Amino acid sequence: MSVFLGEILAHPALAAADPVLHPLGVVADAQPVRWVHSSEVLDIAPLLRGGELLLCGGITLATATPAKREDYVRELAQRGIAALAIETGGALPEIPADMLRTAEAYGLPVVELRKVVPFVGVMQAINSMLVSESVGHLQQADAATRAMAAELAHGASLDKILAVLAGITGSAVHLTSPWGVTMGSAAPEGWSTGVDADAGEGPADDDGSGPGAHGSLAGGAGLPGGTVVSVDIPVRGVLMGRLEVRVPEAADVALAQVAGERSVDILGLALLQHTPPGLHALAGAELMRAVLNSAPEWRLEQLAPGAGFPTDSPAVVAAIHAASPQEVRCAVETFLSSRRIPCAAYLDDAELVVMIGLPCTDAAGERRRLLGSLQGLAGDPDAVIAVGPLAGGVAGASWSLAEARRALEVRQIRRRNASARRQYPARGLVVVDAEDSAVESLSLTCLDASAREAFVNRQLRAVLEHDAQRQSQLLETLRVWLDSGCNTAQSARELHLERQSMHHRLQRIFELCGGDPRGTGRLAALHLAARMAGLP
Repeated sequence: MSVFLGEILAHPALAAADPVLHPLGVVADAQPVRWVHSSEVLDIAPLLRGGELLLCGGITLATATPAKREDYVRELAQRGIAALAIETGGALPEIPADMLRTAEAYGLPVVELRKVVPFVGVMQAINSMLVSESVGHLQQADAATRAMAAELAHGASLDKILAVLAGITGSAVHLTSPWGVTMGSAAPEGWSTGVDADAGEGPADDDGSGPGAHGSLAGGAGLPGGTVVSVDIPVRGVLMGRLEVRVPEAADVALAQVAGERSVDILGLALLQHTPPGLHALAGAELMRAVLNSAPEWRLEQLAPGAGFPTDSPAVVAAIHAASPQEVRCAVETFLSSRRIPCAAYLDDAELVVMIGLPCTDAAGERRRLLGSLQGLAGDPDAVIAVGPLAGGVAGASWSLAEARRALEVRQIRRRNASARRQYPARGLVVVDAEDSAVESLSLTCLDASAREAFVNRQLRAVLEHDAQRQSQLLETLRVWLDSGCNTAQSARELHLERQSMHHRLQRIFELCGGDPRGTGRLAALHLAARMAGLP
C-alpha cells in the first residue's frame, strides 16, 4: 500500500519537529507521499515530479516578497507535490498568512515544523521506507506487464489485456483514443464498471487524427468514486491512446500509477497491432522529429508534403511548456483543426512542439491573429506558449523553433529580474511572441557574455550603480519607458506610478546617462543596453 502523509508525520524522525498541519481539516492519511526532498530554492517546482513532501528551512522565504512566496506555493501545488513542510523559528518566526491562504486556495497541505530536526536524517529514514514500498510496487507491476505480454502474444483482445492490469491494481481501467473513442475497458472480477463500451465514440479521420472530446474517462460517471490515474500511450512518436485507471478508495494509488506507467510499451504494441497510426500521423511525427533534430533543409522539404505542408508554405513553430502538455496539445490541435489550419505536434519530454502552416497571402497578418487567438485557448491555465517568427517555408522550421525556445529563455530571465513593482501575472495562459525578444536573441547568439557586459556597463554603469546602492528601480523604469516608445504616461501606468513620480525617475535617469537621449543617436544604444542587462 502507499505511504501516506499522516504516517510520515508520525515517524520519529519527523515527529520530533512537533509538526502542525495546515489548514485545519486536511486528512493526512488520505495524502500519499512518493518521496521526501529538501530545498531552499524557490524555483524548485520544475525539478519535481509530483507526490513529494518538500522540506524547507524557511531562510529564503523569510526575505522573499509576498508575490514571490505566492508564486512558490502556487507552482508547487500545480506540480502536484504531496505537502510543503516549513521550519519556523529564527529567520521565519511563523508561516506567513498569505502563504497559508494561497496554499488553502490551491489545495496544498502545509506542515509547520515548530522544532529543528536534521533534514538529512529525516530524508534518509523516510526515503528508505519509501524505497522498500516502491520495490514492492515494481515487482507487482512487472508481474502485470509479463502477464499482459503473454496475453498479447496469444492474440488477446484489448479488453483481455486490460483485464490483467485491472486485476492486479484492483481498479477499473479504460483505454481511449486521444479524442475520446473507447478502445477497451476492464474491471476487477465482481465489480461492475457501469461503462458503456460505445461511450464517447465519435467521428474520426481515416488516419486516426480526427478532433473531438478528450481527456475524460468515458462513461466514468457510473464508476465508484476514487482517484483517476492517466497515462498517455504513444506509438512511434504519435499519441495513440490514453489509459485511465479509476482507483477506488480501498486500492493502492501508487501501485496503479507504477503499473500504468510500466504497461505503456505493452499497450503501445497492442494498439499498433489493433489500430496502427495512419500514414498522415506518422509523417507528421517524422517531420517534427526532423525539426527537433535540426535536420537539413532538403530533409524537411522531403517530409513536409506527407504531413500536409507544401514545401513553400509559410510556417511558425511554437514551443510550449505546461504542467499538462497533453491537455494543451489536444486544445491546440482541436483549435487549429476547427479552422482548417495544418499543424503537426510532437511531445519531447516536457516540451510540446507544434508546427503551424500559414497561407501564402498575408502570412504576417495571419500570424498576428494566431497570437491573439491562442490567448483564449482552453487547457492548462499556466501553460506558456512561445510562438517563433515566421519562416518563409518549411525549411526554416528549425530556426523558428530555436527562436521560440530563446523567447522562453528570455522570459525566464525577465521573471527572475522583475522588480517587486512589476510582477508577471500569477496565473493564466501566457503567449510569448518571439519577435518581441529579437534583440535578446541576437545578443545571446552573436555576442559573448563579456562583450554584452562591457557594452551594458559603458552605457548604463551609473544607473546600475544607483540601483545597487539605493535599491532603486531606475533600470527597469528606463527599459519600460524605452519599450513603450518613450511614452511617459503609458510607462507610468505599467509601473503603477504617479505621473509626477515617473517624471522624477526619468529626470534622475537623464542626469546619470548624460541628458535626455530623445532626438540623439544615444537612444538606440541605451535601449539595446537596457534590453541586454540581466542576460547571463
